[in-house]
Amino acid sequence: MFELAIKFLISYLLGSISGALTVGKLKNNTDIRKIGSGNAGATNALRTQGFFFALAVVIIDIGKGIIAPLYVSTWDVTFFAQEPYIDQPILALICAAAAVIGHVWPMWHQFRGGKGAATLLGAYLAISYPLVIVMLISFFALLSLFGFVGLATVISGFSVCIYMVASGIHLNSPLFLFSLSMAIYLAFTHRSNIKRLIEGTEPRNEKVMIFRKQETK
Repeated sequence: MFELAIKFLISYLLGSISGALTVGKLKNNTDIRKIGSGNAGATNALRTQGFFFALAVVIIDIGKGIIAPLYVSTWDVTFFAQEPYIDQPILALICAAAAVIGHVWPMWHQFRGGKGAATLLGAYLAISYPLVIVMLISFFALLSLFGFVGLATVISGFSVCIYMVASGIHLNSPLFLFSLSMAIYLAFTHRSNIKRLIEGTEPRNEKVMIFRKQETK
């Protein structure tokens, strides 16, 4: 299991490279964890730093989600030759999960990172791109209906699981178990959003609610 441990660690360290904090370092040493919601993710970056800052953050965070399952998991090193065989798709899922965990709890940044959605999206791009389409469609549909980014993100994670079940996937499939665990993980990382939703204090972005009934003057 040395191969598994090494590749998990490399993927975690890769995930620990925070897009928001890296871009912030290049831009006047800005730490967005001290601004806005305090989260080192794309949403807070967009709200506090603008579109291009947030775009750079998204590219980095999605990129590491792609690299971990697509490249780190397939890294061929000779001293792993005597290791017990690990099924490659399973290894890719483990590396993807490690990258998401690293994004949320980055070792390089005092274990205070983002909430994992962008890195998970990158992982789905590498593992099964149709799941990206499902996740994005459900996210933007929910966002345009209700205006809550956190709610849309959490439900979009579970929407992937619903889509897989509807497609006939076995519930003990490694991909389904990965998707379900990641959906639950997204719910955990967005627990503060869920709490504010229950309390009625979660900020709503009404500008993106294209189906909102316009007030008559």
